[in-house]
Amino acid sequence: MGSKNNPPGNRGRNPLSIFVVLGLCCFFYLLGAWQKSGFGKGDSIALEITKQTDCNIFPTLDFEPHHKSVLIVDTSKPIAKIYKPCDVKYTDYTPCQEQKRAMNFPRENMIYRERHCPPQEEKLKCLIPAPKGYMIQFPWPKGRDYVHYANVPYKTLTYEKAGQHWVEYHGNVFKFPGGGTMFPQGADAYIDELASVIPIKDGSVRTALDTGCGVASWGASLMKKNVLAMSFAPRDNHEAQVQFALERGVPAVIGVLGTIHLPYPSRAFDMAQCSRCLIPWTANGGMYLMEVDRVLRPGGYWILSGPPINWKTYYKTWKRSKEEVMGEQRKIEELAERLCWEKKYEKGDIAIWQKKINAESCQRGSANICQSSDADNVWYKEMKSCVSPYPEVSSVNEVAGGKLQKFPARLFAVPPRIAKGLVSEVTVELYHKDNKLWKNRLETYTRYKQLLGSTRYRNIMDMNAGLGGFAAALNSPKSWVMNVVPTIAPNTLGVIYERGLIGIYHDWCEGFSTYPRTYDLIHASGLFSLYQNKCELEDILLEMDRILRPEGSAILRDEVDVLNTVKQIVRGMRWDTKMVDHEDGPLVPEKILVVTKRYWVGSSNSTSSTAE
Repeated sequence: MGSKNNPPGNRGRNPLSIFVVLGLCCFFYLLGAWQKSGFGKGDSIALEITKQTDCNIFPTLDFEPHHKSVLIVDTSKPIAKIYKPCDVKYTDYTPCQEQKRAMNFPRENMIYRERHCPPQEEKLKCLIPAPKGYMIQFPWPKGRDYVHYANVPYKTLTYEKAGQHWVEYHGNVFKFPGGGTMFPQGADAYIDELASVIPIKDGSVRTALDTGCGVASWGASLMKKNVLAMSFAPRDNHEAQVQFALERGVPAVIGVLGTIHLPYPSRAFDMAQCSRCLIPWTANGGMYLMEVDRVLRPGGYWILSGPPINWKTYYKTWKRSKEEVMGEQRKIEELAERLCWEKKYEKGDIAIWQKKINAESCQRGSANICQSSDADNVWYKEMKSCVSPYPEVSSVNEVAGGKLQKFPARLFAVPPRIAKGLVSEVTVELYHKDNKLWKNRLETYTRYKQLLGSTRYRNIMDMNAGLGGFAAALNSPKSWVMNVVPTIAPNTLGVIYERGLIGIYHDWCEGFSTYPRTYDLIHASGLFSLYQNKCELEDILLEMDRILRPEGSAILRDEVDVLNTVKQIVRGMRWDTKMVDHEDGPLVPEKILVVTKRYWVGSSNSTSSTAE
């Protein structure tokens, strides 16, 4: 027990222990002085290290922050593969609509004009060259009416359609006067006549389908009315119809009404037209008109101008008998009645029908109703001679599938498919959240691509469009977006059309139905993660290069490890790249890869000349 005068912890220390501590301190002081003098072992090691010139003594050290395995591609490594230019004969290569392959398929029902893609072993692993003299497009709206001859060097249409004013050749440019076979006074005058029946000008009509579009003069003129037309035409003897359309800055794809469904959802279009498109509407039990009915929205309009309309005036010119053309029109009238279409107008060469708003307001009679429960499941699905059923309604005045607001209000209004809970796992709350997300993302993109929203990027593609949030945030008369919904992604294309946007189904393991060099800007969010175990990312990137114009750009958003794989591939392509952080900061594992395709053209010896 301690005493008051010497409490615990304050006892006297042993003189021997104090002496030992002092001795050790002196020893280590002298040892340190000896080493510092230059004669110690530690200095000899340091001196040896400083003599070495190799700065990679510790090659495993990694000073990059590890945000969920964030890695930066090591640019010191050799490029895995250098992609050479393809032969110049592939300048206008369209993988799934090539003429030589097409001739191996039957001609009946236009089967040979449908998509026939090459097998994996026949896919090109090279870069499609631009033609010699290729030039950047005229800015919109001048580009709507003028195209550089060097970009689409084909004059066939200037001869074959000379009297119809489709396209004229003037020196080094093509001029598009806005004419067409059935509107010799110009597309504007033709549309004005349609507008006397169809509410084109007030936003009620926003999306349109042009079957057999020619050079898309109808779609080009509709853009003045804030109407987006999806145009299609086959790759046939009329060279480069779709290529001309896209070169003008007008939406178009290579396509045909044959034996498989059109790659669009049901109830997509407010209006559809055939202007002397030469589609045999009464063939195959009326199957083609039934397909138009599938994609036409309840309350939508169908326009037919050309044979057999006004047959009394033209049947001799057409070199057909009066009985034949009269019978053809009668069959169309009967088909329209079975489809619940009401004829609203016929004058001169034009006839207009309107689809009833629901099944309660019409009697189909003996119409064969399709048994499939999913009218949107159409990718490579065979068309049948049956009528797609209307969605059910609770009253005779209700629009089947839901009434849409006039554009532009419908762009951000809740789409009926979402409001009715028809899109799996997509709620109204999630839809609003998605819109806000893409508004913020677009602001970030604009910082990287200052010309976004200008006429520099007119033709834009979103390769994995989701709910169409990117296109909606970007919406501008200066540009349009082809919203692609991959066939392996959730089916949201119907929502995109209900917003007043356009798009298409597609499988990115295959070539897209367009000519080379037809898009100014490509956007892809999560696409490579979606496809990394489905097909070769190399093939997708080469397809992107094919459809991207020289000096065009791409914005790729994905997980950093996936983008590093992508970046390693494109190092062998003629792309300039820059990896940037997610807009929420470097800790987010998702990154953004911004790329620009360099300008270069093909040459006769299968190499290329560059202009960088």
